[in-house]
Amino acid sequence: MREALVRLYTSRFGQPPRSILDLAGDGSHRSYYRMVGDDRATVVGGMGPDREENRAFFGFTRAFRSIDLPVPELLDVDEPAGVWLEQDLGDATLFAALVAAREREGGPFPTAMLRVYEQVVELLPRFQIEGGRVIDYAIAYPRSAFDRQSILWDLNYFKYHFLKLAHVAFHEQRLENDFETLADFLLRADTSHFLYRDFQSRNIMLPGGQPFFIDYQGGRLGAPQYDIASLLYDAKAALPDEVRDHLLDHYLTVLERSLPLQRAAFLEQYRGYVLVRIMQALGAYGYRGFYERKARFLQSVPLAARNIEGLLARGLPVSLPELEQVFAHIVDEWADRVETPEVALGLTVHIGSFSFRQGYPADTSGHGGGFVFDCRAINNPGGLLEYQAMTGRDPDVAAFIEASPTSHDFWQNVRLLVAAQIDEYLKRGFTSLSVHFGCTGGQHRSVYFAERLATYIRHETPQVTVRLTHHEERNWPVREVPAADQEGRRNGAGRR
Repeated sequence: MREALVRLYTSRFGQPPRSILDLAGDGSHRSYYRMVGDDRATVVGGMGPDREENRAFFGFTRAFRSIDLPVPELLDVDEPAGVWLEQDLGDATLFAALVAAREREGGPFPTAMLRVYEQVVELLPRFQIEGGRVIDYAIAYPRSAFDRQSILWDLNYFKYHFLKLAHVAFHEQRLENDFETLADFLLRADTSHFLYRDFQSRNIMLPGGQPFFIDYQGGRLGAPQYDIASLLYDAKAALPDEVRDHLLDHYLTVLERSLPLQRAAFLEQYRGYVLVRIMQALGAYGYRGFYERKARFLQSVPLAARNIEGLLARGLPVSLPELEQVFAHIVDEWADRVETPEVALGLTVHIGSFSFRQGYPADTSGHGGGFVFDCRAINNPGGLLEYQAMTGRDPDVAAFIEASPTSHDFWQNVRLLVAAQIDEYLKRGFTSLSVHFGCTGGQHRSVYFAERLATYIRHETPQVTVRLTHHEERNWPVREVPAADQEGRRNGAGRR
């Protein structure tokens, strides 16, 4: 395919490219290259293995260009070979501009970006209404509409690629019932307009500061709520709620010029589309992060969890009891794992306990590596009835482990090795180190050493941030909480 791309370029410009540079693209099987000519002019060359997806991209691009929507110009296409040349829009994305502005101005949302986002939401209705009139939905890929089947695909993508791979417990039938309820609710919306499908900050380019749009080949008939939800709840962009509310109101004001709508009904359905978009995104993060082992995708999970936390606080738009329980677990497990997006705040040591029965925890830092210590050579208190309802946090369990002949040497080796690594990471400016302890059930020995190491690091190196996670905590035996502890939790000892 690369040879076919060079032939297409040579046919178009009369000579082969002077150089070909890879362009990053982790989210699909499509490949892009910046092709540089002798005059240093550049074009982007694309290669896609799926002919039907390519066909949708070519057809949609020509349709959008016919009504002057800001999408890249197609310069030449070899459809049988699956290659094409398109206008080079540069490297500046809306997301990159947002990150750069945050670094300059500080704060959760730079004022300089507000007008840029307003321009983006002003253009979205043109795609949805005007674009929808010129699109041939017969070439939409993989379906012509975001219908019940498409919705259930997304919800099951979330179930199989996030919930199961992240070991989030759920009741299968009750979750399926909630999926059907949510699909019914979503399909009450007007689904007769163009749905862009992946309308988010990395798919919006800013050549010369003006928005241009890419990656719409998954578009189809659907509800306009989906795309505005995709933009405003883009996890890594982490827009503050007040900015979301302002941009949503601005979008609706523009949309109402082309489409009569009842705002209250639109907003009620919008909340449902926010849910399904976040779940679709979590499915993608899980597939790319847990399954394909591209850990950087898991960096977005805590941000998505924070979005879910905000949605739960406002209340879900329809009764979804099992899904609400799943969301609460995701918030509890993930929402506290980062402080701010895209900003490194010194060294963070991620400490965790886990069960080898459930497999190794995935790296969420994006750096890979770290330590995994096997505690199974130490006598197991879980084999004794008197300790089975306890965990490694209990003093009786701690005393049992400390009496084990091998525990002292094990702890000293762990302590010295991790301390030396922390010292070196601090000197070199590294930002993330993971240390996990595994045992048979993830309840006693691994928990004890994870807690002990967290306490040690917090005392010895207070400049280091420690994040402690017990991956099997949801499976520990439920015990009565003393009244004093209950009072403490009511007064703010809350989520770990």
